[in-house]
Amino acid sequence: MSRWFLYFLFYSLGGYVLEKLFARAVHSEKQVRKCFLLLPLCPVYGLAMTALLALSPPELGFGGLVLLGAAVCTAVEYAVHLFYDRVFHVRFWDYRCLRWHIRGRVCPQFSIIRGLLSAAAVRQIQPAVVTAAARVPPWAVFLLWMALAADCVLTAALLLRRRDTELLAIPAAAAQMRAESQSSTS
Repeated sequence: MSRWFLYFLFYSLGGYVLEKLFARAVHSEKQVRKCFLLLPLCPVYGLAMTALLALSPPELGFGGLVLLGAAVCTAVEYAVHLFYDRVFHVRFWDYRCLRWHIRGRVCPQFSIIRGLLSAAAVRQIQPAVVTAAARVPPWAVFLLWMALAADCVLTAALLLRRRDTELLAIPAAAAQMRAESQSSTS
């Protein structure tokens, strides 16, 4: 079980890095590209990749892996977006400006890209991830679980209270807390 958790963390971190690079490359106004308050993680990537790893048979060719990766990543992305929307009333991404989107939650353009990236990750990156995960001691896995759990609680509380994903940047969250503190003492 701990190896799957480590896979999730690795690909969530990788997703965070991809999101930051993408935001910089397209000069996005929205530079806060993560889904946790403290940890640099995008869990939709971790969930999609662990689902793909669990579902993909070893004998599947690269083309089949691209198609399966696109389908799994799109399904996970839709489900995660729906969860954020229904539970926290926030949107971390919105594809309504792209053609053929489905409720702004998914779009074929990014599905194709994710299919290619996920297939390449399964073939090229996952063997090294398996080796690295095997070397992580149990106590470190426990600490990572605790850090993620604490961050999930803090993030959920912030999103439920403020419904603003921009506050997931530490400076923005700190400024919001200072403003609330000052207004309550006035």
